[in-house]
Amino acid sequence: MKELGQLFITGISGTVLTEDESKFISEENIGGVILFANNYESPAQLAELVNSIQALRDHFPLFIAVDHEGGRVIRFKKHFTHFPPMLDIVKKDSPKVCFEVHDIAAKELEACGINLNLAPVCDIFNNPNNKVIGDRAFGDNAETVSLFVSSAIRGLQTNNVMGCAKHFPGHGCTTKDSHYDLPIVKKSLEELREEEFIPFVKAVKSRVEMVMMAHLQVDSIDEELPCTLSKNAYDLLRSELKFKKVIITDDMEMKAITDRYSYGEAALMALKAGADIVEYRSMETCKEAYYAVKEAYKKKQISNECIEEKVVRINELKKQYLSDYKPKYIPDVTKKIGTAEAKELLSEIVGITADKA
Repeated sequence: MKELGQLFITGISGTVLTEDESKFISEENIGGVILFANNYESPAQLAELVNSIQALRDHFPLFIAVDHEGGRVIRFKKHFTHFPPMLDIVKKDSPKVCFEVHDIAAKELEACGINLNLAPVCDIFNNPNNKVIGDRAFGDNAETVSLFVSSAIRGLQTNNVMGCAKHFPGHGCTTKDSHYDLPIVKKSLEELREEEFIPFVKAVKSRVEMVMMAHLQVDSIDEELPCTLSKNAYDLLRSELKFKKVIITDDMEMKAITDRYSYGEAALMALKAGADIVEYRSMETCKEAYYAVKEAYKKKQISNECIEEKVVRINELKKQYLSDYKPKYIPDVTKKIGTAEAKELLSEIVGITADKA
């Protein structure tokens, strides 16, 4: 099945594509690429890299994804406007400013060809010992987080950069970091509905294009499997929160998953459970997972109907955002990064957060 590759987002090794990377993306019709700090030198280089990736597309362009939240989670630090963490942005007490921050962030990303920002964080910082979320969150209560999440989504998607609400069903109350271990959430479903779910409900109503499933074990959802691999978790997001668009996993190379499952086993479980896209920070791991799922498909361990449903959702999203794709004209790129407007807003925010700190 030629469309199977659309269900995978892969990382790449450096600032230019290798021959092997180009071959895998092209021949297997891979759906997207996620970029990190090691893929970046300058806005012009980044745009050239994205152009080279998109030249490999079969039909619709690829998702070009990045974690660009502000604060400590920003991959392209030099030249790009580096806004403070969201917990500081909220000190301005202005959803309008939050919109403007994400409006500028989206314009800078879009200038280089990035079309998917794995943000905003919809987790509630309701456990002060939670270091992995911490100041990445918009606040310590559902009402505040919901208000600012909505502004962030509008700021991104108004500028043709898809947003992704993360990390469902809510990573804010945990102490363990899923990069290194599997966090376990003991809250009842009723407690989750009254708090953790609320910002995700708001994100869905704000028409966010993707939701990211977290590597959490939530006993009230599934006592045996992390949410990434649990049909119960995906069914909850689809039926209760009425989310009809694309669900992506968190990075499948995180130890919460890899300490317990092989790459191929986890990928197949996630896709069968309900994920539309599985994400990998490195291509070697993505390849291993992809070829395992391809083999499972040949053995009829995953149905054609299951894959087709996912491809339809992915194609609808790509058609909406990427059907008018044109390669980036490199001389124009730097004019759109770090503009006077961006510097003025940053100066205003830094002054405010310093005053309120």
